[in-house]
Amino acid sequence: MALVGKDDLARDVAEKSGLGLAEAKNALDATLKAIEEQLGSGNEVRLTGFGKFSVSHREARTGRNPQTGESMQIAAKTVPRFSAGAELKKAVE
Repeated sequence: MALVGKDDLARDVAEKSGLGLAEAKNALDATLKAIEEQLGSGNEVRLTGFGKFSVSHREARTGRNPQTGESMQIAAKTVPRFSAGAELKKAVE
């Protein structure tokens, strides 16, 4: 299994779409930025068949420091989530 970075993905998009490499990089960057902005606004992004990006809220909780065993308070936070769609799950099988 190889690690594929954003440049590799842009190159693949360019090959599959007929776009130039610079155009594919711009399109990929714009897509990722749009998803970030939608999630930042609390919206959900659904790409049918591929998956769903959403925002989840984690409540504050008490945890333990693994080195000392002391109790510590873990702050509440908002985190991004991704759920794979049926077509993506099937492609990975």
